[in-house]
Amino acid sequence: MKLVFAGTPEVAVPALDALIASERHEVAAVVTRPDAPAGRGRRLVASPVAQRAEEAGIEVLKPTRPRDPEFQARLREIAPDCCPVVAYGALLPKSALDIPAHGWVNLHFSLLPAWRGAAPVQHSIMAGDEVTGASTFLIEEGLDSGPLYGVLTEQVRPTDTSGDLLTRLAFAGAGLLAATMDGIADGALRAVPQPAEGISLAPKITVEDAKVDWAVPAMRVDRVVRGCNPAPGAWTVFRGERLKLISVGLLPERTDLAAGELAGAKNNVYVGTGSHAVELLWVQPQGKKPMRGADWARGVRLTAADRLA
Repeated sequence: MKLVFAGTPEVAVPALDALIASERHEVAAVVTRPDAPAGRGRRLVASPVAQRAEEAGIEVLKPTRPRDPEFQARLREIAPDCCPVVAYGALLPKSALDIPAHGWVNLHFSLLPAWRGAAPVQHSIMAGDEVTGASTFLIEEGLDSGPLYGVLTEQVRPTDTSGDLLTRLAFAGAGLLAATMDGIADGALRAVPQPAEGISLAPKITVEDAKVDWAVPAMRVDRVVRGCNPAPGAWTVFRGERLKLISVGLLPERTDLAAGELAGAKNNVYVGTGSHAVELLWVQPQGKKPMRGADWARGVRLTAADRLA
């Protein structure tokens, strides 16, 4: 098939690579979000997908909105058979959805209908799922509600951050998306409606969502820290300033600390939760680089009155 791939962040690049490498399909163009400010100088930088497409000599389309007439006119000129999508980042109007003969097929990083929305991997970790996966489906105007072509499963490991899990799903999902394109081309694959049961939503995680509540059980604190790593980053407040929490360790044997209460040792620093203590393994003070929790504690010279708010 002739394909127009739509995607924006680094996590979409493995799927683009898989389709470029396919001997069965032609990636005629790529659709991505417009260049965005990045770095200290805030200069405009092309998305990772745009950079990869340019390296491969593929035409790159960067519409401000997918409903722009100029964009849709160019898409009709290209006349793709199908538009595979991975984390494109913009809503597609029906006028765009109707252009390719086989529609737009999305690779979504959850076992749909679980975790429909922008942050499925983060929500899966924060909810304590033991198994998640990826799905390919035909995009409709609803939120991740279209019929399914295929799924794969992936174990959620006890120490997984959302970054760890998303990386694995990106590479495994690339194979699923390529296989889905093969099946559509062969006429051997038919989309089936999503199950009516088990629907859950995964909206974007906000900075406020990432603030740690020390009154909840330690397991929940750990899930929030891992689920928000690398973005937006779990955080708390120490002496009136934000302290980013990169990783914590569970200490079920220590139950003597109140929620938010700190205790420092020579090579460790602990904080109480609603159940048992956790160890602050890696933190990042405001305006500074990441550091070991014990090094941070020595630097701030903890007192008996110090708490994490």
